[in-house]
Amino acid sequence: MKNNLTMLADFYEFTMANGYFKSGLKDKIASFDMFFRKVPDNGGFAISAGLEQLIEYLQNLSFSENDIDYLRSRGIFSEDFLEYLKNFEFCCDVYAMREGTPCFPGEPLVIIKGPLIQAQLVETMVLLTLNHQSLIATKANRIVRAAAGRTVMEFGSRRAQGADAAIAGSRAAYIGGCAGSACTISDVLYQIPALGTMAHSWVQTFDTEYEAFETYARTYPTGCTLLIDTYNVLKSGLPNAIRVHKEVLEPMGCRLSGVRIDSGDITYLTKKIRKTLDDAGLTDCKIVVSNSLDEYIIRDTLMQGAQIDSFGVGERLITSKSEPVFGGVYKLTAVWNGEEMQPKIKLSENVEKITLPGFKQVYRLYERDTDKAIADVITLHDEEIDSSKPYEIFDPEHAWKRKKITDFRAEKLLVKIFDKGKLVYNAPKLSAVKEYAQSEIDKLWDEVKRFENPHKYYVDLSQNLWDMRSSLLKHFSS
Repeated sequence: MKNNLTMLADFYEFTMANGYFKSGLKDKIASFDMFFRKVPDNGGFAISAGLEQLIEYLQNLSFSENDIDYLRSRGIFSEDFLEYLKNFEFCCDVYAMREGTPCFPGEPLVIIKGPLIQAQLVETMVLLTLNHQSLIATKANRIVRAAAGRTVMEFGSRRAQGADAAIAGSRAAYIGGCAGSACTISDVLYQIPALGTMAHSWVQTFDTEYEAFETYARTYPTGCTLLIDTYNVLKSGLPNAIRVHKEVLEPMGCRLSGVRIDSGDITYLTKKIRKTLDDAGLTDCKIVVSNSLDEYIIRDTLMQGAQIDSFGVGERLITSKSEPVFGGVYKLTAVWNGEEMQPKIKLSENVEKITLPGFKQVYRLYERDTDKAIADVITLHDEEIDSSKPYEIFDPEHAWKRKKITDFRAEKLLVKIFDKGKLVYNAPKLSAVKEYAQSEIDKLWDEVKRFENPHKYYVDLSQNLWDMRSSLLKHFSS
């Protein structure tokens, strides 16, 4: 899907770009950070996702004749600027966290460094792509963790806000830990296993529920899962499913793979279903549930003893219904006068909206003996953290809170994606991204992964970056 989305930009990106051009700033080098301020659902961490689609967008940046004609028709852009766009070539450096990386407020997920016009023009798509997929990957992982090892399937396409949201949301949900998706095109595009069996309409089409089950079982004797709540789960659906197993599948040498319910009291019904299946010798038959599930409903039903093997989760996952906005922002952090970096800061009456200046890097520090993450440290880009020596971390807002750590390893989280517009990063397969995400989440302490009141993970600043920020705060407040 090689779509040219160059014109998917806020109009002010073009007005500013034209202004930069006319002011002689088109070649001015600047850096912008994309970061977020709050973890959705008051969680302990988020998951960075969407980098592959951002790469595709940046590789396809170009302005068509129609694009130029449209901009000219607005009557506010100079011809020199339009000629610049006509011959546009992306030449920025791009740094980003790998997809699947657990991330925290204030950390840059993406840094764009290059000509001011170019870095400004990509703002909307950087935010759109990372905000959406990071939101859904984060929500999906909460749901997967609530399922406590049971399979979770993404069933939300029909409730997504448009086709792109369904496709990209399915991809992000897979990164977050879902086993597959009902969205068939996601299998075509990304090899995400397409999953699904029947709807209530199948059962309603036939004269009897038994006939519907029998026909389906003969069509799909292996992997046969029957939807048993069209009429009455315990009085007709489950008995008919067991009867089909005995009369149709067993003679074929097959087993009933599963039964699914999409309504009713999940805890009560699954307990009854499990006992009845077991009494019928179908101890291997799986119970699948759906019906407006989220992490809290899943957790509560399991705590109440529900007998569930897998979950199909739709609208509350694909829309992140409980908190449908990730809230990532894109802020100027530095400009260059020749080789000299001039840090930039945005101040605000709201302290949480004060930005971090400068061209930066993010390190994650891990304990060597447990391989658990201790803290992240945001540094200036060229700073190195030497893990062979003790390193002092401190609270950026309460600098007297300090701790020296030893016996650790430090890993850079921001990797170079584009070098002066040339792609230098080999994006891994989606299955590898999913595995990486799980391995990195496993390195977080359980306290950080709590749903309620998670432990606040330390995101600290290097002394140099803290000093830079403090100097700018003092300068602009005096």
